[in-house]
Amino acid sequence: MSVLVAGAGPAGSRLAELLSLNGVRVILVERLSNPNQEVFSSAALPINAIDEQLIPQTSISHYWNTWQIFTPGEAQFQWKSSKSLGVVLDFGLLRDSLWDKARKSGVELLSGHTVKNVCSLSNYAEVEICGPNGNLQKRKVNWVVDATGSRRKLISNNKNNCQFNNNEYIKGSGVEWLIQGDQNSNQIWGEKLTFCIGTKWIEHGYGWIFPMRNNQLKVGICKLPPGFNKGLDTSLDGLKRLMQRFELDKFHVLDQHGGFISSSIKRNEPHLYGRLVGVGDAISTANLLGGEGIRYALSSASVLAPLLLEANGLAKRGYEKSCKPLLTYKKELRKKFGWRWVIANKLAKRTWWGLSNEVADKRLNKLIVGLHRSASAEDVSALLFDYRFERYGFRLFPYLMDWR
Repeated sequence: MSVLVAGAGPAGSRLAELLSLNGVRVILVERLSNPNQEVFSSAALPINAIDEQLIPQTSISHYWNTWQIFTPGEAQFQWKSSKSLGVVLDFGLLRDSLWDKARKSGVELLSGHTVKNVCSLSNYAEVEICGPNGNLQKRKVNWVVDATGSRRKLISNNKNNCQFNNNEYIKGSGVEWLIQGDQNSNQIWGEKLTFCIGTKWIEHGYGWIFPMRNNQLKVGICKLPPGFNKGLDTSLDGLKRLMQRFELDKFHVLDQHGGFISSSIKRNEPHLYGRLVGVGDAISTANLLGGEGIRYALSSASVLAPLLLEANGLAKRGYEKSCKPLLTYKKELRKKFGWRWVIANKLAKRTWWGLSNEVADKRLNKLIVGLHRSASAEDVSALLFDYRFERYGFRLFPYLMDWR
């Protein structure tokens, strides 16, 4: 018997590799036929994540050392460090590397395939897989892992999924263009993570400009409005306005991609349904403050792997005993992410839902000005990547509670 992982993003690929390296037969099912399809991810990471998350050097597209924010009033603020603070990844190359490592570890990768149905039984799960030509095959496995991201293709379709209200998810959409700049644009944007925040840029969201190799730039916007509906337009107007403002519209667009964001604030949705367990964005590991998901998806895989190994080893003892290790999964993830992770999500909801008028713009501008006066580039990284709120607690708490 084996484990089937549906979805070969960062979480699914890493989990499949970890399980296979420990002797488990793993089937990794991925709907995309190649790793460079649908590469929507801003993919900005802090420098310490490279070693901590075993990020392959080949997937690093650019290093950066400066935070840059354009406020609601278009004022420009910078926090610059003398050393690299982080990287921007080529998500297609990252995915390609993870797929390659999974294959080399012994994983059976079925690209261009989708999981159509999962039937969770007492002693095993029966999975129906659809191939590129519509051919169906069935596999019997011990466990099935939903790693399909915020689409939650398996968990959301589970008949027993009635313990969590879908309205508790904070939802949004994003769109990003990859453009071919030149040496001059690289000098302007090349060492910086740039964000544009405020209603004059984007209501209920933010825009960004990130550097890539070969003078390329990622330019994107993300919106997380209250009452989001999946049919809502992702609004290319905001993206085009941002490109025109910085004279980036003269450059050739190499790629256009986008996607949806969906995550719960406290990650309190059930993680286990029968023989189906979630990982990565399927169980809301993406943090909403900056839409960061890669680090947390990889972390969730590292937490789940030993628990699933133990559960798989107990398979012959029946479901009740074999599932016991997985009952600690949510608690272990909560310990891994820490209390700051939840506070960051609450702050994100407060910020993006409320960013719709001049009052919100003034409140946000005041916060940014205060950070510029008192914080270094390293402080900003600690705040936005590690959620080190302690130093700014008296300033952020009233903001979070809407007291000013």
